[in-house]
Amino acid sequence: MLRQALLFASRSGGARRIVRTAPFTGDVVRRFVAGETVEDAARVTGDLTAEGLLVTLDVLGEDTEDGGRAEANAEHYVALLERLGAAGLGARAEVSVKLSAIGSSLGEELALENARRICGAARSASTTVTLDMEEHTTVDATLRIVHELRRDFPDVGAVIQAYLRRAEEHCADLAYEGSRVRLCKGAYAAPEAVAFTDKEEIDKSFVRCMKVLMAGKGYPMLATHDPRLIDIGGALAVLNERGADTFEYQMLYGIRSAEQRRLADKGAQVRVYVAYGQDWYEYFMRRLAERPSNLKLFARSLVGRA
Repeated sequence: MLRQALLFASRSGGARRIVRTAPFTGDVVRRFVAGETVEDAARVTGDLTAEGLLVTLDVLGEDTEDGGRAEANAEHYVALLERLGAAGLGARAEVSVKLSAIGSSLGEELALENARRICGAARSASTTVTLDMEEHTTVDATLRIVHELRRDFPDVGAVIQAYLRRAEEHCADLAYEGSRVRLCKGAYAAPEAVAFTDKEEIDKSFVRCMKVLMAGKGYPMLATHDPRLIDIGGALAVLNERGADTFEYQMLYGIRSAEQRRLADKGAQVRVYVAYGQDWYEYFMRRLAERPSNLKLFARSLVGRA
């Protein structure tokens, strides 16, 4: 119930106003958001890669319904990628893109055109792009764009959300050679007809999906902070005779940082999902929904005691 309430609040204008104006909100948000500018993103990326971690960068600002804003978001990604390339960070840092930020609500063709520009900039910077998955209603359109982009940019990553009932089917379709697939639990509200709502069922789905991906020929990216699921992922790597360079773990910036470094020190590839930008509200609320224990810290900020 708490998770659903937080996800509902992520879409509420009234809740947005309360959270954005609450005392000390900024202090809490900075735990999960790296800053507001390209310079902030580059600084955090440099710090994380110096610790042996990989990075994927997300420019916050989704659900864009203005063509000019969609173009501006795409240009921001291009500038970010140019910055990464100039700094020699392309081998360690990629970008994650939400299609709703670059025009999908205005039509698939606009989103595809902007995504192509971003992919071209990523190639010039010697790195890659992963298309984030969003609401359950956008899954088919997102996968269509992934497949279209892969005609020219075969390293474009896809994301599958384990809480959706068709997740295992999608993983099987994507587990082919060269296919980069991020598996996550999912952070959007969805009806029970299309999604598991019980935590145990979501975890079971995540394990089934991991089995498919780790037994396949693609490149799995296991996005979880759950110690049990991380251990199962490691066991599946051994079972399928996968080397450390054939898959990776992914975790969010600001969550379980010590575990990120521990895994990297053991030789695993660990990528940190780093979000930045001014439009942080919806992203922040989904982080609270994913990990309600973070709500205690935020609640203290609402009463000015954080």
